[in-house]
Order: sequence, then structure tokens, then C-alpha cells
Amino acid sequence: MRHPGLPQAWAEVLVDCPGVETPYTYEASPAIAVGDVVLVPFGDRLVGGLVVRIVSELAAELDATRIRPIHEVVAQSFFQPHYWALLEQTASYYQVSLTQVLRVALPPGLLRRSQRRIRARSGTQPILRSGAAQRLWPLLQKNLETGYSWRYLCQQHPQASQGLRELLQTGCVESYICLGKSTQAKQQLAITLVQPRSPHLTDRQAAVLAQLQQLGGEVWLQSFQEQTGASRGLLDRLSVLGCVAITPKERLRSGLQTTDLSADQPRQLTPAQAAALAQIQQAGAGETLLLHGVTGSGKTEVYLQAIAPLLDQQRSVLVLVPEIGLTPQLTERFQQRFGGDRLCLYHSGLSDGERYDAWRQMLLGGVRVVIGTRSAVFAPLPNLGLIILDEEHDSSFKQEQTPPCYHARQVAHWRSQWEGCPLLLGSATPDLETWAATQGAEAQTRYLALPDRVEARTLPPVEIVDLRQELANGNRSIFSTKLQQALVDLQARGEQGILFIHRRGHSTFVSCRACGTPIGCPHCDVSLSYHLDQVLNQSLLRCHYCNYTQAQPQRCPVCDSPYLKNFGSGSQRVEAEVKRLFPELAVYRYDSDTTRQKGGHQKVLDQFRSQPASLLVGTQMLTKGIDLPEVTLVGVVAADGLLHMPDFRASERSLQTLIQVAGRAGRGDRPGRVIVQTYCPDHPVLTHLLDHNYAQFLGEELQERQAHGYPPAQRLLLLSCRGLEEAVVMTAAEAIADRLHPILPAGVELLGPAPANIARIARRHRWQLLLKAPPETDWQWLPLADLRVCCPKGVNLLIDVDPLSF
Repeated sequence: MRHPGLPQAWAEVLVDCPGVETPYTYEASPAIAVGDVVLVPFGDRLVGGLVVRIVSELAAELDATRIRPIHEVVAQSFFQPHYWALLEQTASYYQVSLTQVLRVALPPGLLRRSQRRIRARSGTQPILRSGAAQRLWPLLQKNLETGYSWRYLCQQHPQASQGLRELLQTGCVESYICLGKSTQAKQQLAITLVQPRSPHLTDRQAAVLAQLQQLGGEVWLQSFQEQTGASRGLLDRLSVLGCVAITPKERLRSGLQTTDLSADQPRQLTPAQAAALAQIQQAGAGETLLLHGVTGSGKTEVYLQAIAPLLDQQRSVLVLVPEIGLTPQLTERFQQRFGGDRLCLYHSGLSDGERYDAWRQMLLGGVRVVIGTRSAVFAPLPNLGLIILDEEHDSSFKQEQTPPCYHARQVAHWRSQWEGCPLLLGSATPDLETWAATQGAEAQTRYLALPDRVEARTLPPVEIVDLRQELANGNRSIFSTKLQQALVDLQARGEQGILFIHRRGHSTFVSCRACGTPIGCPHCDVSLSYHLDQVLNQSLLRCHYCNYTQAQPQRCPVCDSPYLKNFGSGSQRVEAEVKRLFPELAVYRYDSDTTRQKGGHQKVLDQFRSQPASLLVGTQMLTKGIDLPEVTLVGVVAADGLLHMPDFRASERSLQTLIQVAGRAGRGDRPGRVIVQTYCPDHPVLTHLLDHNYAQFLGEELQERQAHGYPPAQRLLLLSCRGLEEAVVMTAAEAIADRLHPILPAGVELLGPAPANIARIARRHRWQLLLKAPPETDWQWLPLADLRVCCPKGVNLLIDVDPLSF
């Protein structure tokens, strides 16, 4: 309801304060617009904020007489219009507020860490009234380019704030935001070439100057000494002679490893690679391309050669990868090819300061290539020339548990259209929906194929081992006879291998052999997994959903029986069994338990690479495009856990995983071998794994999806109610169903409500409803406000557009 006599507009402002998640409403003047950085009263102080919405009517619960006005505009249109449009499009499509998208897109404390500055407009000569304004105006004339910080100017006169407001009102100065240096900025000594030639130089001094010139004339001192072997005394002498300057400079934290890497030259492309590269370079603005290349076909080399000319044109490139663990290896290739100065990382594993520094470098044009995970799709790179999604099929690109439940591939598609640059999707096992978009006369995505490995290497042969027969032959080990012999041969030849198991931990669950009760998590409807803490030498039970941990009991908590047994195998148990059977093999475990620390992924991989006759035991992380050219053997310990997931995508996901892990073998000079153990050797997924015909599988799977009404034949939207009281959650879900049934558009089907596949996680019960609709359906008809009213206090409603799991 509009309140007569009051201003006609109010602004919703996202205040940049720790812990503040929702916008606050302020009175706004007609000049204020979405995207402006403003100064607003918050409690008893003034803080920065971002205008996220302008409204003409107040919510009924707000008292207009208590709404305070925005103090002033600090900077107009902080973001480029197309970037703001991307954020709004994301919010609209995924049925969330713009504020929720901003929380994902912006690094923590962006405005709080930034600096407000004032600079004079050239060619103006105002008539000033106050003494403060008259005092400040000559000072501002001395630095027309960048001006001075607001804080510095306020120190120059007791009434500086009043004087600055007068200057702003006259229009002779402008206020803007400058991304200031972090309070924890890292200072490091740099060496700069001042004079490349000088009389009386020794041969050694002249050689050092020549090396410095070849490196561009300015490098970090420590790095230069490591590369050239020059002593600090020699460099100090050159500084005294005026040939170089050694000065401390701020080194922005990029998240990159500082180890020196040898330069990498472009490699000779295969005909298929060259054809793909030509099409990428000819792609139109906003066009999407799928690069479908078998494992080891050289997709990364195509990426690198597609990027090189764009950097020469001063354009930037965004490279998205599914896992933090994949970034070090990919980053190393990029550093070797392009150097580290134009490159930075952006992912959730960085500290707040590192993420802020990365944003600052991007906005200031200091970097041209960003490699990052899901949230990096919002990185503010200027003048984008190309967006690459590597391993585009990976589910890690989808955010699922917290809003907004966005998919980086979809957002990257929109961004490529707003920025006018191509989007390149790469994978050895493309997502079915991506592949379907390349088919038919009206294909929306251009298909590029790399059907063979580089250097005429062959794909490794796959051997299926029937574990039923192993059991009948009296083999009770988790390793079949064939896999055990392969490990013996691996050790004898001094080669490297991988053992894949889809679960971490030691055992899948612990159960009582007397009453049959598995020990479950008190907060989730799942069993606890057995872990052996090797540091504390203690047996622990841990929940893989809420991380609840307890010591393993000595007796059953239900019947008090002492007969507890561990069932199933995890990566810890496989590691322990290998060490027992093959004590001379160097064994390394690669899962989320061993890579938890910063840099943990790279540390484990480096240790593995350095050891001949070594084995890497790991989980799904091994399938994320890791390149290990010395691996000749891959063993899948138990494929059955992948084949029987309760999900319509189970076949696609299991075949993707098996193809990816099998593709780690034989990528170097020696041929590879893959052994897959299973109790279901005739499963259709394993048949397609044997014939390496992924495209045929996709065609068959597409027909299955169309027959049963699943994506891409239909769209899905998941409504998930979550709360501590099951009855209350169930009632809320039923109320939502009652609200939706009368208004369902033609062709839209509502399934549920029903408990989620895992009905309780972290003490929160979960009930859900699934909407199925034709692919052209727009979800804007959903009455979101009404649906949220159906959820009482203590029940949260999560909206997941295009869910991957439910």
C-alpha cells in the first residue's frame, strides 16, 4: 500500500556488514538506481551498501515513518550493465532473490575492503561558500587523475565532511569506489631494470642484466635469484651502480604455486585437434561448442592454443573446472604456456583475502586468465573472449544444498551471450542434455570431435572380473586373482597404478551380527562409516553427511552384543589391504580425508608421481581429468556401488565415472590396462564400457528418458521442505501441494509430497515435491510468496530448478 505524502520510491540495500544476509529498506531519491554503491545509516554508524532493488510500494509490515533515508551515493553503477543483467537473469531463472545471487557472486567484504575517493572534474571553477570547501578545492586540483581518499580529506579540515558535500552538490568533484589494498597486503622485494648497459661491468654482471631484460625488466627478487643463481651481493652492487632498483612492492595473493616452471611450447596438433581449433576460432558471439574428446585426446592443448591469440588481442578468458583438486595441474600447464603474471585462481579454497585480491586484479585488468570452480563463473573479467567449461558433465558445477541452486554451465551460457564470446564445453563423457543439444537439424550447440588419443596411443583394454566366480573359487579377498596378479606385475616392472573405490573411509557400515542392527547417525537417516584415525590410532564412526563422529562402541547399543562387524570397503580399507599384501609398493590415498588441508591435492599427487612402483588409492576425485602419464594399471575394486544408485541418471553417471577413471591408464609411452570387478558382469553399462562407444549409449539413454518423461524431454523443479519437526515439515509440504494443484498449467505434473531419498540430514527432516513440465515451460507462474507462507517458522523451503539429484 502506498503511503500518501511520502516519497514514491524506496531502495532495498544489501549492507556490507558481517552476518547481514538480507537487504534493508531505505528512503531513496529519484536519482538512485540499482547497482549504486551508497552510504546508509545502520544502527549508530554509517556503512557501505549496494542497492539491489527499487520499489514503489512498501511491504505491509514496514512502518514508513521509521524508514531512514540513504545518506548519499558513493558511486553510481558499480558493475557493468551486462554483468548486472547476468545476476538478475540468474536470480529470475533460479527463483531466488538478487541478494542471494550477490552473496555467491561477490567476495566477502568487497565494499568493506574498498576505498571511497574524491577527485575534481577538470575544467570547472566553482563558487564555494564554506571555508572547508575553499580549503579542499586547491588540494584536489593537485591530483586530477585519482584524487584523494575520503578519509584523508576529512583529516585536512575540521568541517571537511560539510565541505565535501558542498563540492559534490556543485558538481565540480565526483565520488567513486577504488578497490583499496588489503589490510593484509603482502609486500615482497622486486628487482627492476633501470639501465641495461653501464661501463666497467664484469661479464657476470652484464649476463645478469641481460637475463633480467629477457624476463621483461621486472621480476620478484627471490624468483630471479633462483632462476639465475645471482647472489644478493652481486645484485646489491648493480643497484649501487644504478643498473637495477630493488624495492618492496605489494604482491597480490593469486593462490598460485610460486615454484618455477619450465616454459612450455605449443605442440603439433593432430588433424582432429587442428580442425576443432579452427572451428573454435571461427565461432560466433555467444555460440556454444561441445568438444567431445576421448580421454588423452589432447583437449587441454586445444584450449591453450585457442586462448593464446585472444591474450595477444588483450582479451580475457575464463576457465571453469569442477574440483579444486584439478586446478593445480591445469594451472601448471597454463603457467608454463602463458606465465603466471596474467593468471589467477578463484575458488572456495582461497582465503577471503585471496578472493578479494583476485577480484581486485580482475577489475583493474591485472589478469587475463582466471581458472576457477563453480562460483568463478561470476568473476568480473573485462573484455571476455572465451569461456571454457572443462569436464562439463561433472555434477560439481551444480549447487544443490543452499540457494541459489544454480548450474555454472547454464550461467556460463548466459554470460557468453551477454559478453558476446563463445562458450566451449569439453568432456570425454558429455552430459546427455549437452549432447542432445548437438543433435538434429535445429542443434543449438556445435559438435567437435577428438575420437583418438594423441600420438596414436590406444585406449586401454577393459577386462571385467565376475566376483561371483571369485567367491565360488574360494577367494574371500577384496581383490580378485587377476587384479592381485596385475599388482604383482606392476611392482615387478616398477610402474604406477590406480585403485578406484567409490567410497572413502574404511568400511561402509558397522552392524551387529546378533540383532542385525547397523549403527546409524543420530542426526541423519544413514549408517555411520568406519574410519581408522591413523594419527590417534583410534577407530571412529563418521557420518558422511553431517560429519558427526563417535568412537566405535565395544558392544551393540541395541542388544548389548559384543559381536560387531565392519561391512563393505572404503578407500582406507583398500589402502590397508594393499599395504598388507604388497608391502614394497608405495601406496598413497587420494580422497577428501587426505586432501583436506590447503594444497593437499597437489601434495598427494606430487608424492605419487615421484615414486616408481607406486599405487594411488582414491575415490571420485580420481575421475576429474587428472593427467598421470606413468599410470599403466587401473583397477575398479567394486563397480556395483555405482551401478545401482536410486536415480534416473544412474546409468549415465556410472558410465561417465568408469570411462573417466579407466582413461587414467595408458596416457604415456607404455600401454594401459583396466580391470573392473563386479557382481553384475552383464550390466548394460559395462557392455558400453567394453566397446568404448559412449555416443551409442547416449542415443539409447535419450530414448529411455523420452519414454519416461525425464530431462531433456521434460524440465524438473524440486521443492524441498526442511525442518526439525517431521510432522510440521510434512504438513508444510502437503499445504504446498494443495496450493499448487488447482493452478497447475497444462502439461505440468506434480509428484509428491514424499520423504526425500535420505529423509533426515543433520537433524533436519526433508519432504519434497517434484514438478515435471514440457521443456519450454517457464516457472514464473509459481506463486513463491504463497508457497513460503505455507511453511511455518522453523521450516525452510528450498527451490531447485533443474535438479540433478532428489
